[in-house]
Amino acid sequence: MKILITDKIDEDGIALLRENFEVELKEGMTEEEIANKIKDYDAMIVRSATSVTERIIAAGSRLRAIGRAGTGVDNIDIETANKLGIPVINAPLGNVNAVSELVISMMIVLARDMHNADRCMKDGVWDKRKGTELSGKKLGIIGLGRIGFDVAAKARAMGMSLLVHDPYAKRELIEKLGAELSSLDALLRRSDYITVHVPLLPQTENMIGREQFKIMKDGVIIINCARGKIIDENALYDAIKSGKVAGAGLDVYSSEPEKPFEKEPSSKLLKLSNIIATPHIGASTQEAQKRVGIEIARNITDFLKEGKSDFIVNRKKLKPAVVLKHLKE
Repeated sequence: MKILITDKIDEDGIALLRENFEVELKEGMTEEEIANKIKDYDAMIVRSATSVTERIIAAGSRLRAIGRAGTGVDNIDIETANKLGIPVINAPLGNVNAVSELVISMMIVLARDMHNADRCMKDGVWDKRKGTELSGKKLGIIGLGRIGFDVAAKARAMGMSLLVHDPYAKRELIEKLGAELSSLDALLRRSDYITVHVPLLPQTENMIGREQFKIMKDGVIIINCARGKIIDENALYDAIKSGKVAGAGLDVYSSEPEKPFEKEPSSKLLKLSNIIATPHIGASTQEAQKRVGIEIARNITDFLKEGKSDFIVNRKKLKPAVVLKHLKE
């Protein structure tokens, strides 16, 4: 069997795949190039740079699986994969610690105003700014998946109290964290810090907008290391300018460039002094990339050899009669 990898993954993961399959790694291909090539492969693996479109999936006459080296699968046309009975398999465990550490670090930097203190020092200004402490503050976590849970555990260890909004969260997890289950409105009203950890779906797009900012505490701090379109960026900008939001840590954006900025960033949010902005580096640690590469290699190998996987994200949408040709009994 042959596997096409179109984005960079860790060499250890590639080596694992090559123990069982013929593997080709080719980065930077266009949609047309992938569509012309994919017909000869049994599986493909991507990260976030490749958009796996309807055209690509439909052209994959031999495709038995699409692998995503990471958690989010919004760069894959799930509907087309569902129609054609092709499992989409992700690697949700490897980047959990990396992303949760970034969330916590953003909260610390914003609490102590370290980014502006650094700028003042480099400008030759000795300005002993007064910050705040995380201990004793209330953190609202929207989405208690693996990353949300890890953020909660780290924040709890730092003395924060926790509010959680997740209609699917298990009560035993909430109790284990010592957290309080909350409606979304109540979480927004009561939290000093708010972090989002939900997938980008039609129902979560712009779930934090103007009406939600209105009911938040004055001086709230917002963190988004999930997906940019979950928060209405124009509404966030206005909330920061008005003082409603004291600061924000952003690792994701509604539009993310494929290439470095030529002159300056297009988003007006990035010109605000009380914003920490990073270029979607949540999973970009050496350790996380190694774990994710190995994890997706193992998940795809298990599926192609054994016909099963615990990480098929579209399992419930696949029609058994269609998918049987891809799975071993």
